[in-house]
Amino acid sequence: AASRAAKGASGTGAARSGNRRGRPLPSRPGRLGGGARIDLVATLRVAAPWQTVRRAQTGRVVAGVLVWPSDIRVKRFRETSDRVLIFAVDASGSSAMARLAEAKGAVELLLAQAYARRDHVSLLAFRGRAAELILPPTRSLVQTKRRLAGLPGGGGTPLAAGLELAMDTAGRAAARGLTPTIALLTDGRGNIALDGSADRVAAEADALRMAAGIRRSAVPTVVIDTANRPQPGLKVLAGALGATYIALPRADANKLAVILGQALGD
Repeated sequence: AASRAAKGASGTGAARSGNRRGRPLPSRPGRLGGGARIDLVATLRVAAPWQTVRRAQTGRVVAGVLVWPSDIRVKRFRETSDRVLIFAVDASGSSAMARLAEAKGAVELLLAQAYARRDHVSLLAFRGRAAELILPPTRSLVQTKRRLAGLPGGGGTPLAAGLELAMDTAGRAAARGLTPTIALLTDGRGNIALDGSADRVAAEADALRMAAGIRRSAVPTVVIDTANRPQPGLKVLAGALGATYIALPRADANKLAVILGQALGD
């Protein structure tokens, strides 16, 4: 259900025709009132060819343009839904404390950008044998930073559980009318399977299966590799997700900002 909901809120489902905001679309016939915004130029363009006929019909001599109700054109815009950036952070023991601190720093940078765009953000962490939703979608920068700062580290790496919770969070957000994007920060060394067992082979298979589910749901995803050196296995996972891959040690603030902006459709 989560994947279906997320799919409905991504791609073309994330935008609709409205009369309030967004990218302009061709105007359409309309009427005065109802909150619609009149497209004056388009209205006059429709009315102009009929001026001689209308003056003859009405017998009126006017300096202006005779506009009939059928001439009215109203503005339309491509109206987009609010976005939510879901941070899925690896807080396990394999992400050493220094690396976790660097990952937190990257998240803080991206949080500030999301706040400037008035996007919602959500934070989840995976460590030990499970994943936990630390903060549901919010626009509160202070609250998110506080939860991020208090994020503990250590334990196993339940990567598959983190991906599963990220997909579920995206689906719930989509059901609320938000357009989700996932930012996964991990070193990719998953060793805890979905059933909670310490089985690296099963953990890898589970992670790839969850990644395929996220890809089917068409949720844009960015994979940020937090390992000291880029991990080939994480590039494979990014491929399974259909995600953009970036190695954190080689990424400066501007590069992170550009890649995330591309994922969000900026």
